[in-house]
Amino acid sequence: MPLEATMMIIDNSEYMRNGDYQPSRFDAQSDAVNTVFQTKIDANPENTVGIMTMAGKGPEVLVTHSKDLGQILQALHTTASKIGGQIDIPTAIAIAQLALKHRENKNLRQRIIVFVASPLDGQGADEKAMVKLAKKLKKNNVAIDVVCYGDGIEETVGDEKSVLRAFVESASSGDNSHILSVPPGTRLLSDALISSPILSEDRNASIPAEFGGAGGDGAAASGSGGANQFEFGVDPSLDPELAMALQMSMQEAQAREAAEAAASAPAEATTAAPPSTTTAPAESTDDEEDRLLRQALALSQEEHSDDVDMGDGEGEDEEFDEDEDEEAAIARAIEMSMRPQEEQKDKK
Repeated sequence: MPLEATMMIIDNSEYMRNGDYQPSRFDAQSDAVNTVFQTKIDANPENTVGIMTMAGKGPEVLVTHSKDLGQILQALHTTASKIGGQIDIPTAIAIAQLALKHRENKNLRQRIIVFVASPLDGQGADEKAMVKLAKKLKKNNVAIDVVCYGDGIEETVGDEKSVLRAFVESASSGDNSHILSVPPGTRLLSDALISSPILSEDRNASIPAEFGGAGGDGAAASGSGGANQFEFGVDPSLDPELAMALQMSMQEAQAREAAEAAASAPAEATTAAPPSTTTAPAESTDDEEDRLLRQALALSQEEHSDDVDMGDGEGEDEEFDEDEDEEAAIARAIEMSMRPQEEQKDKK
């Protein structure tokens, strides 16, 4: 979780009246300042943010080391009525470094964020002087970020480095300093800033781990770097309700797919079993089929012969019984017919 004291240097020169950034350069800058403050405080409640101007009659510190958004907004409202003059970047950075040196919590790392929307002038356009200042910042462990837009975007030819880019690269220690150029267009200055490496570490530190953030681990957040590293393409720090709804929808879909897979597994097992039983007989050879047919034929013949034998025995017995009955009846009839003749002989 980053622990920093940040001083923002805003541009309040005459160039801030231009309307190439909606609704104006100064209003777009005010929105970006609000975004930086919210992101820094959300990343760590111990962070402090200050603000100062670098044009007008001269650089002026408006708020030092504050955690109150109201003070920042009041300073922006006051500066809106003091637009004018030319920017003085080296003097403003020196004053900002002095303000950070006198911070109450010495455990806070030092960072300066400079908004430049005016062409460089004076010592600010001298690359050697700016590189010398950058080395001084690096020696004092002060990180610096530069946001260029409008006339602050320098035009270079070929591989030539701009003054501000050379300044940032000389001040960078362990990739802790960055430069961001935002050309005019439909994209808001605050959106370009929050999706840049300038706020990536703070933004990821304020996002829970389940939503693709670092979950409070600043070291892990610094490795993420990019702007579109979120799981659903939505920054939870900007729209937490949408991120939560997408997360719940994904969990419901995963649970539904798991239930369907569990239900289809037994059905596949039952449908796969019958083919094994039906195809097994097809593997038998012609010899086996012939043998089975012969056995079946022999069994059927044996049953038929048994039936025939049983039928013949019963017929003979019946015929034998009938012959005995007839002979006995004839014998009785003869005996009965002989009795009257014998009786007559006896009477005579």
